[in-house]
Amino acid sequence: MSLRRVRGKPPVKIDFSISHRGAPLQYPEHTYDGYVAAARMGAGILECDVAFTKDKQLVCRHAQNDLHTTTNILTTSLANRCTTPPAFDASGKLTNADSVECRTSDITLAEYKSLTGKMDAANKKATTIADYMNATAPWRTDLYNQNGQILSLAEHISLAKKLGMKHTPELKTPSETMPYGDYTQDDYRQALINAYRKAGVPASDVYAQSFNMDDVTYWLKNTPDFGKNAVYLIDDSNETADGKTFDKNDPTTWKHSMADIKAKGINIIAPATWLLVSSDGMGHLQASQYAKAAKAAGLKMITWSIERSGPLAKGGGWYYTGLDDAINNDGDMMNYIDVLAQDVGVMGIFSDWPATVSYYANCKGLK
Repeated sequence: MSLRRVRGKPPVKIDFSISHRGAPLQYPEHTYDGYVAAARMGAGILECDVAFTKDKQLVCRHAQNDLHTTTNILTTSLANRCTTPPAFDASGKLTNADSVECRTSDITLAEYKSLTGKMDAANKKATTIADYMNATAPWRTDLYNQNGQILSLAEHISLAKKLGMKHTPELKTPSETMPYGDYTQDDYRQALINAYRKAGVPASDVYAQSFNMDDVTYWLKNTPDFGKNAVYLIDDSNETADGKTFDKNDPTTWKHSMADIKAKGINIIAPATWLLVSSDGMGHLQASQYAKAAKAAGLKMITWSIERSGPLAKGGGWYYTGLDDAINNDGDMMNYIDVLAQDVGVMGIFSDWPATVSYYANCKGLK
C-alpha cells in the first residue's frame, strides 16, 4: 500500500476520518485544543454535541447534564447553581458524590464561558471535590488540561471553517427538561440549523445528527437542504423491537427495518461500530446482517467510535460487544477499521484519536 504522506508533514485531511468530540483520548473533549489537534491529525469532519444554556444559547457539550464531569464548575461559585449541587456535612466531607449534577441549562452562556474543560471523569465515591475530579482513566492523560477552552456552537463553527473542516453537530435531547420554558424541541432543532445558516456554511458541508428519529424527520421536512445529509444515530437502546433483545444478525429484533428507515427519507445512518461487525466464531471479523441490510436498502453508513475504549487485550468493552474472540490486542484495531471500511463500506468513522483513522485512510488512498 502507498502512504499518502510526505515525511515531516501532517496526513492528508479526509472526510472518512471524523473527530469525535475533538481528540478526547488525550485532550479534554469539546475544547479548542482538542479540535485543533483533530485537524492536525487529518480529520475532515468535526463534531459538536449541541447543548443549550439557561439563556438558550447553543454550546458544545456532550450532554445537557455533564458539566460536573467535563469542566471545573465544582471548584467555582457556579457549583451552587447546579441542578444538584455538591453537599457537605459539618466536617466538610462531600456527601453526595454519586448524585451531583450540573447542566448547561443551569447557567448562562457568559457563565459557561468562564469555565474550563477537563477530561471527562468523576469518582462517585469521593469525599472531596478534588478527589471527585481527579478520576481520569489511567489510559488517558491530564497532560493537556492546561487550556481547556470551551466553545459556543458559533465559535465551534468559526473554528471548523478556519481549519478547513466539515461539520457534524449532534442534537442532544434533554428529555427531562423539554420543553424548557417556552423553548420547545422544535425550537431547539431549528436553532441548530439556523446557526449554520447564519455562519454561511453550505448545507452540503453539514451532517446534523441525532439518536432521536423525530429530530431527523423534522430536518427532512422543515430544512430539506440540511435534511438530505442528516444522520440517524443508532445503538441497541433506540433500535430494539418491543419485548426483544437486540441481535444485529436477527432482523426480528430490530425496531425498524432498513426499508422503513429509508422510506422516511433518511439517507445516512450511524450505528455503533459493534452493530456493523460480527465474528465468524473463529476469530475473523465480517459485516453483520445489520450492515448488509442497510447496504441493501441503499442507506449510507457512518459509525462510532474508535479509540473510545482502553487497551484491547481484554476485548475492548462495549464498542466491541460480541467480538471477544477476534479482539484481543491493540493491533486488532486496524483489522476492525479495515472490515468497517472494506466489508461494511462505511463512509466515515468517528474516533477519539483521529490519527488512527486518518493513518488508515491515507494508507489506503481513501477519498
